[in-house]
Amino acid sequence: MKIKILAEGGNLTPGPGLSQKLGPAGLNLNQVIQKVNEATSEFKGLKVPVELDVNPSTKTFEIMVFSPPSSELIKKELGIEKGSGTQAKVKIANVSIESVISVAKSKFPNMLAKNFKSAVKSIAGTCTSLGILIESKSPIEVQQEIDEGKYDSEINGEKTETSEEKKKILEEFFSEIKKKQEVVLKQEQAAKESETEKAQEKAPEKVEGKK
Repeated sequence: MKIKILAEGGNLTPGPGLSQKLGPAGLNLNQVIQKVNEATSEFKGLKVPVELDVNPSTKTFEIMVFSPPSSELIKKELGIEKGSGTQAKVKIANVSIESVISVAKSKFPNMLAKNFKSAVKSIAGTCTSLGILIESKSPIEVQQEIDEGKYDSEINGEKTETSEEKKKILEEFFSEIKKKQEVVLKQEQAAKESETEKAQEKAPEKVEGKK
């Protein structure tokens, strides 16, 4: 039988969900945790898909560790814990095409992409859902530019290092984006508070019943 787990690399801990999955197989919980943590130690801080191939008669198991999801690799590359959550409004980072290529190199062996260029394009697409800009543009625009061959030199050369000059340009652009976002968010918050106050003013006062 096969048991699938999404574990934090090197840090799988006991819990009701894990116990429910392992219980029917009769496996030793502590032994599984120890072995999985050893097998996923190189992915510390990342969510990693793990599959246990269990022999019910001998209560033994083999561990298969799969590549973390693209979103997890992107977050590790950028040193962030989570995506935007409101990606249409709030952007959380501005990365270089080299950073996208770096993630694609890590993920490519486990992807269904027909070639490395397609893998890079796929990783760029994942940046959309996380609220991440690429080269100071929307990931959708960058995907189109990948198709047009704009980044062929970087992709074919599997370039993963971003120059300090480019990093500075990307950071300056994103700094302006953050300022604009903060203004918009403050305006939205003020509007919400105003609406709440108006609603409270319109609410009828509670009238005490006669005795």
